[in-house]
Amino acid sequence: MVGTGSAFAKKHYNNNALIKSGGKTILLDCGITLPHALYELGYNFGQLDAVLISHIHADHVGGLEELAFQMLFNYNRKPVLYIAEPLISPLWEHTLRGGLTQGELTSLSDFFEVRPLKPNEYAPLTEELSVMPIQTAHIPGKPSYSFLINDRFFYSADMQFDRKLLELLHEQGVETFFHDCQLEPPGNVHACLDELLTLPDAIQQKMWLMHYGDAISEYIGKTGAMRIVEQGKMYSF
Repeated sequence: MVGTGSAFAKKHYNNNALIKSGGKTILLDCGITLPHALYELGYNFGQLDAVLISHIHADHVGGLEELAFQMLFNYNRKPVLYIAEPLISPLWEHTLRGGLTQGELTSLSDFFEVRPLKPNEYAPLTEELSVMPIQTAHIPGKPSYSFLINDRFFYSADMQFDRKLLELLHEQGVETFFHDCQLEPPGNVHACLDELLTLPDAIQQKMWLMHYGDAISEYIGKTGAMRIVEQGKMYSF
């Protein structure tokens, strides 16, 4: 986990991750703090093979401009960009166009090898890793896609509490959930801790909390059977 913090956290970096699979290193989201957080972990952009984007809020895409420029000018290649089809145009038109456009470089595909993902369909990212983007509610008019990985691992984007979905995934055999967690209610655009604590114990035992605020240390021992994802730590599943 490159970072585990919420959009406004100051003690923790933006909630971004590295996935290592099949000899590849894939960045999951690329927020404002990602370039520095990656540096502190001893990585550089040249070590990344691809980036997977969940939605276009800045704590998830704010570092893409630097990634694109570093790859172009320092590493002389276009990184692979995995992104749900409905996000492609908004990412360019609403987020990256103003900063990246120069000369003949006028489109997202000038900077990235864009690999569109179809919602609710699996796509292989490596020989060992397949990802299905699932649209989950976050903010009206701002599509956000959580990821089901190899039918076993669920990684939430920013999402409102969705008991029905979590129970369905649990029944289908998902073994691990990494879920964003707002510590204080109400959970208008994120699931809040109070809501997640209403889940059955069998689901809580599979649940790891991330994308939390700076007060997370005050909640140790108060998260039921759910565990807390730690920044800078590697997890194997």
